[in-house]
Amino acid sequence: MKEVTFIRQNIEKWKTTEKLVDQASRLTPDQLADAYIEVTSDLAFSQTHFPNSRITIYLNNLAFTLHHEIYRNKREKWSRIITFWTQEVPYTMYTARRELLTSFLIFVCSVFIGVLSTSNDPEFIRLILGNRYIDMTLENIRQGEPMAVYGSSAELPMFLGITLNNIMVSFYCFVMGIFTSFGTGFMLFSNGIMLGAFQTFFFQHGLLWESTLAVWLHGTLEIWAIIVAGAAGLALGNGWLFPKTYPRIESFRRGARKGLKIIIGTVPVFILAGFIEGFVTRHTHLPDFIRAGIILCSIAFIIYYYIYLPNTRKHGHTNT
Repeated sequence: MKEVTFIRQNIEKWKTTEKLVDQASRLTPDQLADAYIEVTSDLAFSQTHFPNSRITIYLNNLAFTLHHEIYRNKREKWSRIITFWTQEVPYTMYTARRELLTSFLIFVCSVFIGVLSTSNDPEFIRLILGNRYIDMTLENIRQGEPMAVYGSSAELPMFLGITLNNIMVSFYCFVMGIFTSFGTGFMLFSNGIMLGAFQTFFFQHGLLWESTLAVWLHGTLEIWAIIVAGAAGLALGNGWLFPKTYPRIESFRRGARKGLKIIIGTVPVFILAGFIEGFVTRHTHLPDFIRAGIILCSIAFIIYYYIYLPNTRKHGHTNT
């Protein structure tokens, strides 16, 4: 490649990188690191083919400036706790939007499979949820308390147990990405079938509305967080399965970093979902409009934080 062609192909990218350096304080470490990798790659090419060129000197200076900005920002301030949730996680969710959509579609398809399987085979629900749980639920239905399982233990132990279990499931879903994206896909598939079978079971007993208000009171956040954890696992699996232009080990590291940031971002969501399940869901006597209101608020939070905010964060970075 001739030097003129090399410059013409990359000049706009370098100009954009200069602007990123000027606005370094507003950017996340991941964005600076990505820009640094791009510049050093071009610098290596230029040093090999045009060692005495002015463009090599220019790229070396640009790489040095980026390196300085990255390590100057390495000293974290207490405000990083806030910016992590308000900036870094939303931006990472934007970069993982394809993985999130794939995770969502896998989960929805598996829910439909659970619905169809339970509708056509009455014994399928026992295969999925187990005889003990089904027999207990049937007994609760006969006693007129179909959701009694949510009040079977004290609030605090139930809250702690459910929260820890859900967080472990999400990390397990993420780690399964090591076994390619299919490992995470299997976790999403099995959880989706379970949900579809569960809701169909209550529909068959004329309790769809009651089960919906009870289950989705906490399940709106809980199920969504599992889907987000699935996106983290897919990012990890795709990192080494589809390295694109990066070395496979570098692609895996980038995928792992992205996935870990996503999975950490789900922890507060699981805590809130566990709190609702432990302290609120058990009160099935609450008016329907209160329970429906909590569900709608949860949906609004999901749309704002995981869809609207990531797009505005990305739009802002692009403008910068």
